[in-house]
Amino acid sequence: MTPLRADARRNVEGIRRAAIDAFRAGGLTIPLDEVARAAGVSKGTIYHRFGGRCGLIDAVVDDLVAARIGEIIDAVEAIDGPLPRFEEYLRRTWLLQYDEPAANDVLMRVLPDSAPLTTLFDRACAFGRRLLADGQAAGVVRADLTPDDLVYLILERGAIVRACDEQTRDDYERRLDFTLRGLRASR
Repeated sequence: MTPLRADARRNVEGIRRAAIDAFRAGGLTIPLDEVARAAGVSKGTIYHRFGGRCGLIDAVVDDLVAARIGEIIDAVEAIDGPLPRFEEYLRRTWLLQYDEPAANDVLMRVLPDSAPLTTLFDRACAFGRRLLADGQAAGVVRADLTPDDLVYLILERGAIVRACDEQTRDDYERRLDFTLRGLRASR
């Protein structure tokens, strides 16, 4: 493959930066016209360089969301105890959904044909399943909670974030605590 000229490299990097900012603020379905405008290029340039929306998202997903999900996993791994780990994983994941529309879109599977997004979603789910199994084995998480339930709890939180965009972060966090308490095993 022929290396890009300096101006083309600048365009590509400008598009990447603009896409990251736009996707973080408005989610993965934001119009490409907005990304192009922010990058100072035509929408055709985005298609030429990235092949369209999916190619552009695939090109920025690591910078956009993967690092944040990796940070959550690393932070939760450092916590002692299966219940605090399980609850903190969900809390951090749900807050990421609230704080970053692009992360919410990844966790809601808005682009199921994107291999990088599916891989990221699967990584987050596999980690959650492991925490669920650990919590249930220790008797601190409800025994009737299934791995599918866990996925649906994340999907439901994403739908709540989208539908209730007027709620404050404090109110959102307060409601997360209600949900988390309901997932604990009865004593």
